[in-house]
Amino acid sequence: MNGESQIYGELLPVGGGDPIPLLKTTLVVGRRESVDIVLRFPNVSGQHCELSLVDGYWTIKDLRSSNGTKVNGVRVSEQRLQPGDKLSIAKHSYEISYDPSKLGAIPVADEKSTSEAIFGRSLLESAGLEHRRSAGAPSGRPPRPGT
Repeated sequence: MNGESQIYGELLPVGGGDPIPLLKTTLVVGRRESVDIVLRFPNVSGQHCELSLVDGYWTIKDLRSSNGTKVNGVRVSEQRLQPGDKLSIAKHSYEISYDPSKLGAIPVADEKSTSEAIFGRSLLESAGLEHRRSAGAPSGRPPRPGT
């Protein structure tokens, strides 16, 4: 062995700087020296967020930080990351770079069919309180008994 670790991806500082290699499948990011990725900025919490590799995709989870974690400009508590997503840890921005196909990712096609199955129905139908009407049924209320 040559002592090199596997790199699971990188955080690329937006605006320049050295890439930060993602060397483990779970990494805590923060200001404390005891975390995996140390960001020495006063507005970064001691343990700010956690990056985890799940099913071939990186996920970010905010660890109740003071100044928040954003993905593509939107504050999140937990979110799956796509390659090229922009992370903001406090006010410090990074682009995540990795290849899901090399990390055992599950194809996203299955996700789309699941969301279509969920969002293609009304809430009442999804809850089992209403059934999809047949093509010949009138819209509106169901017919009253005896009509």
